[in-house]
Amino acid sequence: MIDLYTWTTPNGRKVSILLEELGVPYAVHPVDITRDEQFAPDFLRIAPNNRIPAIVDRETGQTLMETGAIMLYLADKHERFLCRGAEYWRMMEWLMWQMGGFGPMLGQAHHFLKYNKGISEYSEQRYRTEAARLYKVLNTRLAGRDYIAGDDTGAYSVADMACWPWASRFEYQEIDLGDFPHVRDWYLRIAERPAVQRGYQVPKFVTEIPLP
Repeated sequence: MIDLYTWTTPNGRKVSILLEELGVPYAVHPVDITRDEQFAPDFLRIAPNNRIPAIVDRETGQTLMETGAIMLYLADKHERFLCRGAEYWRMMEWLMWQMGGFGPMLGQAHHFLKYNKGISEYSEQRYRTEAARLYKVLNTRLAGRDYIAGDDTGAYSVADMACWPWASRFEYQEIDLGDFPHVRDWYLRIAERPAVQRGYQVPKFVTEIPLP
C-alpha cells in the first residue's frame, strides 16, 4: 500500500496517474496547499521541501518527495512504464527535461499569466515566450511518434506521465495546442486512457480534463 500525499496540481497528478496506471493500491491524503497544509510538521517529516506530492511505501517503509524520484521508484518497483536498453536514457533525458524546464517554466507562466495578470508585462512576455518554445521542442520530438521515448514510434512511459499534466493546463499558459499538432495528438491520445482520467481527479474533482 502506498500513502500518497497530494493536491490538484500538475505535479500531484503525475504520481496519481502513474499509480492508477500501475493498478496498485494506494491511500490518498489531501494536502491543501491553499491552506498551507504543506507546512504541517507531520508532512514535513515526509517531504522536508514542503512540496507535494510525497509518498510512503508501507511495504518497505520508504518515504519519498520529488516527483521524478517517486515515479522512478514506483516504475522500477513494479517493472512497468520504463523504457529498456539505450531507450532508458532517452526516457530519462525527457523526464529530466520535464523536471528542469517544462514544469518549472510552465509553473511560472501560470503565476504571471493566470494568477497575477497585469503585475509584470515583462514577466508575462518572458514566460509566454518560453512556454511556446518548450511546446515547440516537444512538438518536434513527437513528430512521427506516439509517445516521447522508446523505440520506433515510442512507448508510453513515465516521461509521458510527467509531461502530460503540465500540458493539461495549456489554457493557463495561453497555448493553443492547434499550433503544436503533434503535441495535440499526443495529449488527446493520453487523455483517452481510463487510468489518466481517474488519476486526474485525485485527490478530488475540480474540472473535466481540458480538451483543445
